Amino acid sequence: MKNTFSQIFKVVILCFCGLAITVLSAHALTSRPVLSEKSKFSPNVKIKKQTSDRSFRRHTSPISTVSKKKSATKSSYTVASLSPSRLRRKLSSRSAIIMDAQSGRVLYSHEPDRLAQPASTIKILTGLIAMKSLRDSSKVSVSRKAAKMPRSKIYLRKNKTYKANDLINAVLLSSANDASVALAEQIAGSEHVFTKLMNRKARELGATSTICKTATGLTVRGQRSSVRDLAVIFNGAMNDPEFAKRIGRVRTKTSYGKTLSNHNKALWRIRGAKGGKTGYTYAARQTYVGRFSRNGVDLTVAIMGSETMWDDIARLVEFGFARNAQIMAAKSKQKKSTTVVSLY
Repeated sequence: MKNTFSQIFKVVILCFCGLAITVLSAHALTSRPVLSEKSKFSPNVKIKKQTSDRSFRRHTSPISTVSKKKSATKSSYTVASLSPSRLRRKLSSRSAIIMDAQSGRVLYSHEPDRLAQPASTIKILTGLIAMKSLRDSSKVSVSRKAAKMPRSKIYLRKNKTYKANDLINAVLLSSANDASVALAEQIAGSEHVFTKLMNRKARELGATSTICKTATGLTVRGQRSSVRDLAVIFNGAMNDPEFAKRIGRVRTKTSYGKTLSNHNKALWRIRGAKGGKTGYTYAARQTYVGRFSRNGVDLTVAIMGSETMWDDIARLVEFGFARNAQIMAAKSKQKKSTTVVSLY
């Protein structure tokens, strides 16, 4: 009897516990909030979603950054990046200029009238004067002074004669010092007298600050030019079809079989390059002036005192064409606006 009563008591206790558990579970379910369709888009849910998105972006941002950097490198200057001060920080040149070859409008410059040694860029005048003074077949004799000129040179032999055509090409393409002096002496009797012709020609072309003391551009006290003058001189020279044809050649052969290679690497490195003249001396550092054409637009770029010449030129050329496009777009927009106003 006692055992029966104990078993009944256990059953009652178990039933009571089961009932208690059921009640507690039901209470938990009824007290839990239920999201309706409206509450799914509540601010609280949005915050959780945004946090999750930020976490995702945090993990993926390095890829996005690399992608943006690559696209920026491939593309040219954008309107937002057309800042002269930003360009200036990237250039090693002490002075630089970008000039519209037709109008003479300056698209960019820093220290454009700074006077310095021009190095071999001054050979533009030497070659131009020689073209006008001698026939291609004219014989030019080589003096001891000319033969002893330092590099760069084409190693002319003393007392030997060469065709003027070969020497002019050597001056403009290979920047030959010995050919420059040989031509100067043939035309004017001496290099000193020839420099007077160079100075006169520079003034005729509109270069007001250039003073030539040599036919080569080798450093001499008192010799000077500026990037503005170099651009003006080169613009004038390029108006001569024969000069433009000569200086735009990548290489040519002399009548005695020597190959002359152009020092102007822009011809095969930079799109639109038409011709240019390089220069270097310890005092001048790297100097350059050249013409670039794209879509009917001609730009002249000149630098002096550069340490990274080809990088500087490439940056200036890209900036120049982008800047010109920006100016043309602004003018077109202004013209359309004026036309619309006039209709009313």
